[in-house]
Amino acid sequence: MRSIKICDYMNRHPLKFKREMPIEEAVELLVAANQSGGPVVDDNKQVIGFLSEQDCLVKMLKDTYHNEQSATVEDCMSAQVLTVNMDMAVVDLAQSLGSDKPKVYPVVDYEQQLVGVISRTDVLRAIDLHHRDGHGKR
Repeated sequence: MRSIKICDYMNRHPLKFKREMPIEEAVELLVAANQSGGPVVDDNKQVIGFLSEQDCLVKMLKDTYHNEQSATVEDCMSAQVLTVNMDMAVVDLAQSLGSDKPKVYPVVDYEQQLVGVISRTDVLRAIDLHHRDGHGKR
């Protein structure tokens, strides 16, 4: 199982955001891509935050209620972000997942640049495929 790497199962073309992007534009992208969130990156592709549907809901409801002007991704994003390295074993990530952990992790290379994202579903798929391959070889 240690030979199964995150880079083999990650989404290499994730939805990503810039800090100055209007929140309405970010929400349009989330809805169109049917994703629950995505990393926020700077000009060097370094992960500086994560924007989730929940972050957007909270800010948009508050702004609507108070009739305020538009917010940016930076106003809504979580700056506390857990990333994983692309060469990490899927099983190691799976063992660290819990109900209090993110559902989507930005994947970075050794320069800490974003190269993709991996979700709990991707991790489950990787383990299931490994399990099926193991049973098929018997």
